[in-house]
Amino acid sequence: MKKRLIALLVCLVMVMMPMLAACGGGGGGEDAAPADEGGAAMKVGLITLHDENSTYDKNFLDSFQASCDKLGVEGIIMKNVPEGQECYDAAGELVDKGCTLIFSDSFGHQGFMLQAAKDNPDVQFVSCTGDSALVAGVDNFHNAFASIYEGRYLAGVAAGMKLKELQDAGKLKGDAPKMGYVGAFTYAEVVSGYTSFYLGAKSIVPDVTMDVTFTGSWYDETAEKEGANKLIQGGADLISQHADSMGAPTACKEAGIPDVSYNGSTMEACPDSYIISSRINWSPFYEYAITAVQNGEAFDTNWTGTLDTGSVELTELNENVAAEGTAAKLEEVEAGLKDGSIHVFDTSTFTVEGKTLDSYKADVEADENYEHETEVISDGYFHESEYRSAPYFDLQIDGINLLDTKF
Repeated sequence: MKKRLIALLVCLVMVMMPMLAACGGGGGGEDAAPADEGGAAMKVGLITLHDENSTYDKNFLDSFQASCDKLGVEGIIMKNVPEGQECYDAAGELVDKGCTLIFSDSFGHQGFMLQAAKDNPDVQFVSCTGDSALVAGVDNFHNAFASIYEGRYLAGVAAGMKLKELQDAGKLKGDAPKMGYVGAFTYAEVVSGYTSFYLGAKSIVPDVTMDVTFTGSWYDETAEKEGANKLIQGGADLISQHADSMGAPTACKEAGIPDVSYNGSTMEACPDSYIISSRINWSPFYEYAITAVQNGEAFDTNWTGTLDTGSVELTELNENVAAEGTAAKLEEVEAGLKDGSIHVFDTSTFTVEGKTLDSYKADVEADENYEHETEVISDGYFHESEYRSAPYFDLQIDGINLLDTKF
């Protein structure tokens, strides 16, 4: 009797095992990671120029990890990769690890990512902030950026509100409001950024001027702090930056000067000087590209995120430092940018050598000829990041003084 019972139980177990396996056994379900034919999760790689100590790279890293977690894919990160052969080698290592989609976060990685794409046609490569995919003609090579100039314009509005408050209270250093800006290089990306920031402030305080200094590096805390101090000593009432360390915010904190940071809030470190920050939220693009590759679908060669896609953001406003009414003003201006009633580079709001522009050809098709071949002014404004995702606004407008241009 016992033998027959045991035999019956064994048969029941053998019958039930396939059914349990089909139902998922001990895990998986709706939250399981998408798998390839072999059952493994999709692998996605990210190459960064620096690490979390750089606000710029941290912005990419945080969004990448969040997107991978959300979509259930395995993210493999390689940090502190220079803009040289090391990038190509890192891309190759990620391919060897099984990545079918690889991102890099620095403009200088672009050429090496393009070569990796040519050598690995079955893997998709994205050079974020790059500008050559438009003309490269390589199906698995992409560029992506966002209309961050709109975020910088909004940050400039917040700066302008603070300057007006100081002006009304008689607390400016000089007769008119003056800002300082710490830039990395004289690339169009930086020019577009500091110009949009300036125009945002100018929309509130029309008589504002701005000095710009450059460090020759995306991340150099000492040089950035020295640059900010130079601007403060030169009479700046407020400082902003396109550089990636805490150098400039720290200088502002020590000098008691209002500061608009970039790529992340510095409220915790600088509670008495920080006003606001703008940043690109890379998650919408990561999720778009990863999902396309998961589904075996093509995705944009040249992608531009916007306020509407959630790709351009302002970080928290420090109400303890910001001028009264800033939050409401930002909501008003953001609505105008979204509905098209406000354009950042409205040609009626700036001049170049005293002249209002009605035509300008920009170097949109990035190639070895460096030709300004594309008309970008129409309908009364400069159409930034519409013909290519990477910025191409490179005009030097009146009211902005470059202290040095060697970079």
